[in-house]
Amino acid sequence: MLPFKLIYSDEYFLPIGQHVFPAEKYRHIHTRLLENKIAGPSDFLTPQPASEQDILRVHTPEYVRKLTTRTLSPQEEMQLEVPFSEELVHAFWLAAGGSILAAECALKDGVAFNIGGGFHHAFPDHGEGFCMIHDVAVAIRRMQHDEKIRTAMTVDCDVHHGNGTAAIFGGVKASSQPLPSVPASTLSAPGKVRSAKAADVFTISLHQANNYPAYKPPSTIDVDLLDGTGDDDYLAWLDNALSSAFRQFEPDLICYVAGADPYKEDQLGGLALTIDGLKRRDELVFKVAKARGVPVMVSYAGGYARKVEDTVTIHCNTVLAAKEIFVTR
Repeated sequence: MLPFKLIYSDEYFLPIGQHVFPAEKYRHIHTRLLENKIAGPSDFLTPQPASEQDILRVHTPEYVRKLTTRTLSPQEEMQLEVPFSEELVHAFWLAAGGSILAAECALKDGVAFNIGGGFHHAFPDHGEGFCMIHDVAVAIRRMQHDEKIRTAMTVDCDVHHGNGTAAIFGGVKASSQPLPSVPASTLSAPGKVRSAKAADVFTISLHQANNYPAYKPPSTIDVDLLDGTGDDDYLAWLDNALSSAFRQFEPDLICYVAGADPYKEDQLGGLALTIDGLKRRDELVFKVAKARGVPVMVSYAGGYARKVEDTVTIHCNTVLAAKEIFVTR
């Protein structure tokens, strides 16, 4: 039995047919966690869909109306890059409910997982990049509304920039500059950091610069990584981004977007992390959170490895990393 909860539903499955997004991965993760005895049945909780009021704390009434009445324009459907359907709307509402429940559990137990979610390309007034509803933002705004938290920090380690997150929580773009905590001798791969001011949510995006989306609104800290960045340089950039963030901001909750797509065999990514390197990434985030006593809500975001089994392994390893950090240390 884990000392934290995993939020999951078979209805997380996205009804999108043959697609580069492996909609079946959620079921495979659930099965693998059970078969490998990483988790037991009692470790899982089933979410309820987010309420319309929850969604409206982030998304515009007009966009929500179009989704619930299935009246998106052809262009808006095309932006989603997944086939639009009533079932798809239900799956995204459910994922948002899962992130709300995961956030509530994280505040009680120190860490919790939504075995889904992380749809960081959704904007207040439209969806894009396989993302219809920004479940992480919905969860943050619900926790703030319920006065369970005042501040939050998003740590986005998907290979793609968290453009929806940046747009929702805002920030004023500053000129490129190195992180204050990066000694010149630490990093062999050059990168670029863009920083902005944080309000009640501090946003970090660690992503491949030469990748989707073309326009990247400013996060509080953006780390633009070069193609082919590997384990050691990635971890150094992440470590320094977290150090810089915590010098500036005190979150009540960390929302960790643990994308599997920085993996070297990912079809939509151009970074070069190994499966071991990705687990070390997870361990770093959890160690920092535990050392500072900040609860962590985890969501899964992307993962498009040529072998779906690799994506499943990477996501299961994130649970293993939390188990090792929060149970045995």
